[in-house]
Amino acid sequence: MKLVLASNNSGKLAELQTLLAPLSMMLVRQSELGVDEAEEPFRTFVENALAKARHASAATGLPAIADDAGLCVEAFGGLPGVDTAFYATQFGYAKGDDNNVRALLEQMAQVDNRRAALVSTLVALRSAEDPEPLIAIGRAPGEITRAPVGTNGFGFDPVMFLPQIGKTFAELTAEQKNVHSHRGQAARAMLELMRERW
Repeated sequence: MKLVLASNNSGKLAELQTLLAPLSMMLVRQSELGVDEAEEPFRTFVENALAKARHASAATGLPAIADDAGLCVEAFGGLPGVDTAFYATQFGYAKGDDNNVRALLEQMAQVDNRRAALVSTLVALRSAEDPEPLIAIGRAPGEITRAPVGTNGFGFDPVMFLPQIGKTFAELTAEQKNVHSHRGQAARAMLELMRERW
């Protein structure tokens, strides 16, 4: 089955292709089909993921899957949350992973409570009008380091430390990351939903 990924993020594409491989689904980024990014006006991951999936499915006529993910920092009341991708821009930096990490570490320099979680919400639709979207959520709790550690992954991986394994996401191989990550958890739950309902 061909499924349009409502994202142009190559990191998400690679992770989700691997995670959804057991269902023999072919993921195609929306940009490869001439689809622009959807508006994301909502304050929750699930609402934004649903909007993105509906947009991609409506534009292509294909089933769609969308991921809305972000970092929720306890000391910041759960923020940046849905604004994670644009976090650095709030502090005068250009949008981008390195600047997001830099801005986060600067804002947390005097913060002792380092608890945070990476959250991923996946939404899959058979069509833009699907009244029963599949929704799967993954959550990877951890702590924000005081400096980047590791070179793998993307986003906040270099500063997201997982106490249970003693490493940041950026220190893990892709296979290890998929076992522990928020997106890995959400994708495994989505696999089960697709098997059961589709």
